[in-house]
Amino acid sequence: MPTTILCLASYFKGQRLLEAAKAAGAHVILVTNEKLKDQPWPMHAIDERFLVPDVNLQPDVTHAVAFLARTRRIDRIIALDEYDTLTAAQIREHLRLPGLGESTGRHFRDKLAMRVRARDEGVPVPAFCPVINHDDLRAFMAEVEGPWLLKPRTEASAMGIRRIAHPEALWPILDELGDRQSYYLMEEFVPGDVYHVDSIVSDRKVAFRAVSQYGQPPLEVYHGGGVFVTKTVPPASKEFRALEKHNRQLLQAFGMVRGATHAEFIRSRRDGSYRFIEVAARVGGANIDLLVEHATGVNLWAEWARVEVASARGEAYGVTPDRSLHTGLVVCLARDEFPDLDRFDAPEIAWKLHKKHHAGLIVATPDVERREALVERYASEFARDFLAVAPPLENEKQMAGLE
Repeated sequence: MPTTILCLASYFKGQRLLEAAKAAGAHVILVTNEKLKDQPWPMHAIDERFLVPDVNLQPDVTHAVAFLARTRRIDRIIALDEYDTLTAAQIREHLRLPGLGESTGRHFRDKLAMRVRARDEGVPVPAFCPVINHDDLRAFMAEVEGPWLLKPRTEASAMGIRRIAHPEALWPILDELGDRQSYYLMEEFVPGDVYHVDSIVSDRKVAFRAVSQYGQPPLEVYHGGGVFVTKTVPPASKEFRALEKHNRQLLQAFGMVRGATHAEFIRSRRDGSYRFIEVAARVGGANIDLLVEHATGVNLWAEWARVEVASARGEAYGVTPDRSLHTGLVVCLARDEFPDLDRFDAPEIAWKLHKKHHAGLIVATPDVERREALVERYASEFARDFLAVAPPLENEKQMAGLE
């Protein structure tokens, strides 16, 4: 009997995972939102597809998957998007399937749970305070120098984050939030360089990792507009070794057993120390998977499928990069519907983005200085010739409207 992999998707992504799971001989089931019906899913790799009004509407989706399980032996459940992480965890708990459960799943979804677990396990984090007790908040702002960040606990990336310049600015915002204020946390603002570590975990060990550095911190790009840039960090560098260690400590502390992870850390400009920002049990967005693939030959989506199938079958898993290039990703919102990228013709360009109102490309080269020069030049040209700035989205519902 083939291994059965059920994937939850509230957003159109994960095509490579679906194809890799099918190529590995798995029976692939996709449960996705009705509004995503006409997206170009790789139907050749999907054995069964089921459409629901909302993948994350409980208990409906648990009932739906339990109904499917009456006539199918489901071996693994994979959440293709960050917003599906806890839903998948709830279904696993209900059906007693391996993988992240609800408590562990919160370490990869709830920013307050991340902070508390990291602090308790000795992983450095910015100073923080739950938005629960107002006296605690007053004490926090008196002890920790501002400005501070007010962060939604369960939004993705920089969505919904507000910068608080002085204590008096906080209270009207909390009044506005009302009963929703406990779903936020306050955090020290740490100026510095932001890195991301993208990993594949197997049997609680990091089987693969790639370390990269953002051009501007995502918070600045998200709220101020600008060109999104990220570049792989050379494996022989001090930064790579330090972040590899922090990432390994983090994932062990958080109880990650298997799958893909995307973790972010900041290196403080004040003292050079690294601090954990957030982690998700998913592949990094914004085409980071392609940045990693062109650098190493490893596709994170495909390896996620492979590690899940191998685990379900009780087989050993391993992955070996087949190249070592320096890559850089440059992406921005564009004024034109389909910006003309033909003039970008350097032989180091490994990929170009074809998407409405977006411009993007990846450069890949064995010469790190050449990579630096090309990325700097292309980021400048994108900002001059293509860049459009849209108001930041504040929550999941607004993002869902753009899917």
